[in-house]
Amino acid sequence: MPLYKTIEVTPSIKVYIWKIEETEKELSKAVELTEHCQNRMDGMKSELHRKGFLSIRHLMAEAGYEDKDLYYDKVGKPHLYDGNHISITHSHQFTGIIISTDQEVGIDIEMQRDLITRIAHKFTPTEAYAHIKDRKDLVRKYTVIWGCKESLYKIYATVGLSFLSHIYINDFEFSDEILEGEINYKGDTTYYRLKFLEFEGFTCVYAVKK
Repeated sequence: MPLYKTIEVTPSIKVYIWKIEETEKELSKAVELTEHCQNRMDGMKSELHRKGFLSIRHLMAEAGYEDKDLYYDKVGKPHLYDGNHISITHSHQFTGIIISTDQEVGIDIEMQRDLITRIAHKFTPTEAYAHIKDRKDLVRKYTVIWGCKESLYKIYATVGLSFLSHIYINDFEFSDEILEGEINYKGDTTYYRLKFLEFEGFTCVYAVKK
């Protein structure tokens, strides 16, 4: 089974990434879904989405969990019944989870696509990156920024939170080990540390609340 990568962020935080190479039938083996989750998967028209849904359950198994250990709150944020923190992501053939025993965490995987240069103004001030002339580097930069903001949004999980107006990512170099970001919303400011990695044309970002 293609567990693609595991990352020990700290002794209490671990990232698991899966590359989907199996058939849906193969992924269904050894996965027992709750009635709620089975109904959710049955409603998915895309085979890739169903395979992603199942592969996430395999990642959970790698971390010692079953589907029944997971639940979602009213805004759709996933939680674990034992009180540990979890965040989930799926993009094309990659899925990922991050699990923490002591801090809020978020994760996002995105395919690097040129399309992002046309929509970047919706989530970040693009004038700050006008000096980047190489198109590939600009795509990489915007993809990291989107992944950072998506990861922070998953932690904050509040209706009305705007990527453009409320979530800020400090400028960074591709060589930076740690990125920093913050959320300013309705007078409340929270700070985060983030890290990214790139593989096979994808970008993965994970975030930890300071």
